[in-house]
Amino acid sequence: MRALIVDDEAPARSKLRRLLSAAEEVEVVGEARTGREAVAAIKRSRPDVVFLDIQMPGLDGFGVLETIADDAPYVVFVTADDRHAIRAFEVGAVDYLLKPYTPQRFDQVLERARARMSTATRSDDEPPTSTRAPLQRLLVIEDGRAVFLAVDRIDRIEAERNYVTLVSGPNRYRLRATLGAVADRLDRAHFLRINRSTLVRLDAVRTMHEWSHGDFRVVMHDGAELVWSRRYRAAAEREFGLDG
Repeated sequence: MRALIVDDEAPARSKLRRLLSAAEEVEVVGEARTGREAVAAIKRSRPDVVFLDIQMPGLDGFGVLETIADDAPYVVFVTADDRHAIRAFEVGAVDYLLKPYTPQRFDQVLERARARMSTATRSDDEPPTSTRAPLQRLLVIEDGRAVFLAVDRIDRIEAERNYVTLVSGPNRYRLRATLGAVADRLDRAHFLRINRSTLVRLDAVRTMHEWSHGDFRVVMHDGAELVWSRRYRAAAEREFGLDG
């Protein structure tokens, strides 16, 4: 587990660093004191999990998540303020670590983060559970009209909480569904999930380039640039015959 520490108080960072350094199979890949530093550090080091303070000067913890929404890492909020717990879980936080906390409470949070990562990796490795034929069209609403959108016209699908956005050329359609549910009904020979929030149609991909820390930069035919994260790439290697 690659962990990043974000807190504007040095003693708080020191405590997190000490506990993480003592944990097995955890690598602290960096620290940040402000929200802006956190955004840069996340893009640079690509951590699996961020221990993120909420109240920071300039850009708060929620602002950090909004800025790095695409392929955001798992997040544990660490704060002395209990007023933001509901919002934290609404944005998908692994846990809410309230200061001051004990080493035992920290261990519980760390195990929850491990479990979340393990579940995500396992679900990526497993084939779809649906035995129904892959979808050929999706029913979407455009300006109050129902439209049957052929899946071979979809360039990519982006997740946004309980909705997905279907990008088809210059058109964008919003559908109430989860990315996992949509992925389960698409033909895996033609669509690939490249990170936590994005599915792409393979024929809509122009090029891919090695980037950093095992990630790839994916360039679509429409010019959009996306990230194929190392976690999702590793899960797809067997399917593309890259596991030897």
